[in-house]
Amino acid sequence: MRDKVCLVTGASSDIGEGVVRRFVEEGAIVILLSRNLTAMEAVRKRVGSMGRTVSMVCDITNNSQVLHTVDRIIAEYGKIDVLVNNAGIITAPTHFHQMLQSEIDNIIKINLQGMFSVTKAVLRSMTDLSHGSIVNIGSTSSERAIPKVHLAVYSSTKAAMSMFTKSIAVEYARRNIRCNCVNPGIINSGMIKPYLDDPEARKVLESRLPMGRIGEPRDVANAVLFFASEESSWITGTTLNVDGGRSASEG
Repeated sequence: MRDKVCLVTGASSDIGEGVVRRFVEEGAIVILLSRNLTAMEAVRKRVGSMGRTVSMVCDITNNSQVLHTVDRIIAEYGKIDVLVNNAGIITAPTHFHQMLQSEIDNIIKINLQGMFSVTKAVLRSMTDLSHGSIVNIGSTSSERAIPKVHLAVYSSTKAAMSMFTKSIAVEYARRNIRCNCVNPGIINSGMIKPYLDDPEARKVLESRLPMGRIGEPRDVANAVLFFASEESSWITGTTLNVDGGRSASEG
């Protein structure tokens, strides 16, 4: 990954920070993308190696902002070797019929249309160079519905991401551009963190995992690093579940 230029959306999140950290450790130059500059700068300080990271504010649902940001990256660095589509939103579990239309639209706008917009902009550069790796961050909820956890819209967007991964992989394979997807399971990040502060709640979640522990952002980041690197140069269109064996045990 030495001196590869990597763009990570949703970089201020826990998983985003984990990906930034692993890329920097392997010598990459990392552009952090998010709407929250303060949060991104905090990530950069925690990661260290400030000279190998830069924060860029961008709303991925605003196509003109996306195009401007990608053009700026190309102007400054000459290329984008790796794109990690990590930006996404999940709401508290709610029965589908009780969701506001604005909530539904926002999930789709960020999780799908935002990903489409960034990927399309970056592919312009990758096709010129006939080189690149795209890694999408999905979810194991794209493969199964969880009783009493009502996430119909979120899960649907992540299922769509899986098909998008395969489609882009096949469409751009002849141009030496790969696209893969990492599906995290129960990870110590985001909305689930407050539950993990409760020892009993943590114990219940851990009991459902064959490996007996909750995943960490670094577990996801390691999988992302593999797909981003040349170690996976003959792998494309693949979805990898990083879930401590849960999908294997529960289908």
